[in-house]
Amino acid sequence: RPLPEGTVARGYARTEELLYTGKVDGKFANVFPFEITEAVVKQGQNRFNTFCSPCHGRLGDGGGMIVQRGFPRPNSFHSDSVRNKPVGYYFDVMTNGFGRMYSYAPSIPVNDRWAIASYIRALQLSQRVSYDELSEYDKKKISNVLR
Repeated sequence: RPLPEGTVARGYARTEELLYTGKVDGKFANVFPFEITEAVVKQGQNRFNTFCSPCHGRLGDGGGMIVQRGFPRPNSFHSDSVRNKPVGYYFDVMTNGFGRMYSYAPSIPVNDRWAIASYIRALQLSQRVSYDELSEYDKKKISNVLR
C-alpha cells in the first residue's frame, strides 16, 4: 500500500542538519555536532581501523592493504588538499561515498561516522605538530626515548 503523503518512518526524521549531513546552511561544517571526548576519539580509532584502514592505512596515508593488492591508492589524509577540508566533508564522504569509495551510511551509524571524523583530525594533528606545541608531559616522553 502506498504511504500517506508526508509520512516519515519512526526514527527517520532527520531534522538536525549538522548531525545528519555534516553541513550548516548547506555548507560543510568545521564543527562537530557533539562534544569530542577521548572516548569518542578512541571509538573513532576503532571504527577507522575496522572500516577505513583497509584502504587508507592505519596512519591515514593511503597505504592500506588494498594498495598492496594492486588497487589504486586513495588520497592521504595528510596531503594539504585533504587536510584543509572541513570536518563535515569527511562525514559527507563516509555518508555518500566519493570516487571509488562507496557510501558507508548503511554500515556505520551516524555518531560513529562523526567519531571517525574526529579520529581523522587526530591523525592529521599527529603528523604535523611542532615540538613547541607539545605538552611538557609529551616533551618528557620524547626526551626519555632519545636518551
